Amino acid sequence: MDNSVSRVIFRMTASTNSATHNPIAIIQEEFGCVLVGNQSRARKAAMNVYCQSLHCLLLASLVLLTTALTPARAGEIILRLSDPPERGNVIALVFRDGDSFGSFRDAWRREVFSVDETEPPYRIQDLPEGDYAVLLFRDENNNGRLDRNFIGIPSEPFALSNDYQPSGPPSFQRARVRVTPGEPVEQSLSLYRPLGGFGQVGVGPGVIGQTSPYRDSSDSPLQLIPAITYLGERLQWTGPQLRYLLATGDNWRLAAQADLRLGAYEESDSPWLEGLGDRKTSVMGGLALTYELPAGLSLSGSAQTDLLGLSKGSTARLQLSRGFQLGLLRVSPSLGLNWLDGSLADYEFGVDQAHARADRPGYSLSSALNWEAGFSVFYELSSNWQLVGNFGIETLDSAIVDSPIVDRQRLGRGFLTLSYIF
Repeated sequence: MDNSVSRVIFRMTASTNSATHNPIAIIQEEFGCVLVGNQSRARKAAMNVYCQSLHCLLLASLVLLTTALTPARAGEIILRLSDPPERGNVIALVFRDGDSFGSFRDAWRREVFSVDETEPPYRIQDLPEGDYAVLLFRDENNNGRLDRNFIGIPSEPFALSNDYQPSGPPSFQRARVRVTPGEPVEQSLSLYRPLGGFGQVGVGPGVIGQTSPYRDSSDSPLQLIPAITYLGERLQWTGPQLRYLLATGDNWRLAAQADLRLGAYEESDSPWLEGLGDRKTSVMGGLALTYELPAGLSLSGSAQTDLLGLSKGSTARLQLSRGFQLGLLRVSPSLGLNWLDGSLADYEFGVDQAHARADRPGYSLSSALNWEAGFSVFYELSSNWQLVGNFGIETLDSAIVDSPIVDRQRLGRGFLTLSYIF
């Protein structure tokens, strides 16, 4: 049977260029379904149906075999550097979607070019037709990966396709090149450091807001603030937060972190707070860790304590997020848990017995665990101007909601800044 199939495929292939060969006749001869004259009409009809079905099956197999053995035409991207390094390795990361490109993670393809063995230009070959964005970087410490600071900005010199040089998360749309078979795409690039030699400074206006959980609070939910940022290779200062990178690995980064914890309330904000004293702004300090998970997910956590001793309390946070690129807009939804120990929860939401009243009984908390859902946004207006925001809703623990000075379970919070990057 196998030899018959081979002969049929061979003869049918040859018959495609000859008008004298009948595929049905070939199948009939090879598989013994030649119709004898004295067979009944029903027998002949059945044999014809059998042979025609076999013919269709073999033709389909032949088409699939031919397609599999025919190499697809591929495209090529040629990268020329204006300032190629004299030694070491240059590594190209090839991306096919905006989500992974926006965080420089999960590259579709990776090419390593040894400067000692590869003469420029650098060629990325055998690319299927489609849209691509390329990141090319100099591996200065030969660790095989793109080194970045705590928030993910590369600290090694790199270049992007179209010689695109963003000041924040990159847009796939601006780095995109179209690859078609037989038409090499040539790119002239220059390596650059987005943090420069002294880091990146941004200034601009901003607005910050948070609803109050306290009963009858008159606290204003919105405030105008100056938005000042500094992003260095190790040190980052973004408004009320300061980080210093301590260690980094293939998919994790560890930093020392300090945050301003805004004062929970002033006793003049509400009659229910009178006599409790002001809860002033303090500084929380500790460690923060971010870990890159599969599928573009990021897990971040922090543990901090009150450095000024106002509350003598501690807090911890765990957050899961993922970034999505929508043209020039990057949106990163997140889910998180915020834990407050008993001292901090009591400081902000408790009522000590010394200040208890008939309508405000004493109340103490052992700890609290709040849920938070939100999203951050980044929009690149130009190479220097950017719009950054973060918005969320926090659901308070029932232990907080049961406090006599609290009357809301959910809090809204957010900020929005317009920054010019120097």
